Amino acid sequence: MPIATLTGLFSTLTLCALAGAQEGDVLAPGATVQKLVSDCKFTEGPVCDAEGNVFFTDQPNDRILKWSVDGKLSTFLQPCGRSNGLCFDGNGNLWACADEKNELWCIAPSGKATVVVKGYRGKLLNGPNDVWLAPDGGLYFTDPLYKRPYWNRGPMEQEVQGVYYLAADHETLRRVIDDLAQPNGIIGTADGKTLYVADIGAGKTYVYDRQPEGTLANRRLFCDLGSDGMTIDDEGNVYLTGKGVTVFDKSGKRVEQIAVPEGWTANVCFGGAARRTLFITAGTALYSVRTRVKGVGSQ
Repeated sequence: MPIATLTGLFSTLTLCALAGAQEGDVLAPGATVQKLVSDCKFTEGPVCDAEGNVFFTDQPNDRILKWSVDGKLSTFLQPCGRSNGLCFDGNGNLWACADEKNELWCIAPSGKATVVVKGYRGKLLNGPNDVWLAPDGGLYFTDPLYKRPYWNRGPMEQEVQGVYYLAADHETLRRVIDDLAQPNGIIGTADGKTLYVADIGAGKTYVYDRQPEGTLANRRLFCDLGSDGMTIDDEGNVYLTGKGVTVFDKSGKRVEQIAVPEGWTANVCFGGAARRTLFITAGTALYSVRTRVKGVGSQ
């Protein structure tokens, strides 16, 4: 075959391959959802460390589990304050929404936990649920109210179910959102400029512009779907949970629906050495599926 013909053929094949990997086609070709762990009571809060290991909570059993890059399951911390949402900081500390006493914890790599946030303006928080670390070191966390049978407390003390920002000094705490019905999932972009917050109580997700001091501005509707947990990939696609995993591009257009064989999907993160595996906590199990896209930032 003449070189010119071969060149034309390769060009055609390249174009076809590019056409096959259309925007929104987030899963790897032929990828299917796989169950990894199945002996939990209710899984939540998956997050990836610097090596690609995935940590997640088995909240009713009061433990944080680790799924290693080589496919081994171990217990990182038990008890763990009934931890829910998690995120890692640049020093390898694991930040946890410790639901047992409505606190925010910082857990060292050794497993030693420090209570960083105990309340707001002298009153108990409702129950920190999900947390995201911004590039500047500040943390945002949601504070909905889900009454727990193990609580020894009175009625809700905060006047709203809000979103809070803990500055990088880990001392300055301010409420930055106070007008949502029940905020739950939260995730930001890798550049730290944009924050997504799911109002699961209203069935909507909003997007905000982050300001230098951590406050938020220019709220607008991202999509008409709430979410339990959330994550984001390197193309700006946002992953919402509840009925499986629903993926929206950065304009708010739905581009993918990933079915999960459980009644409720709680949360998601990217993990693995290459960050090209989506890990899914749902029901009593941990699932995974290979992706074409890659996870970014603190998940």
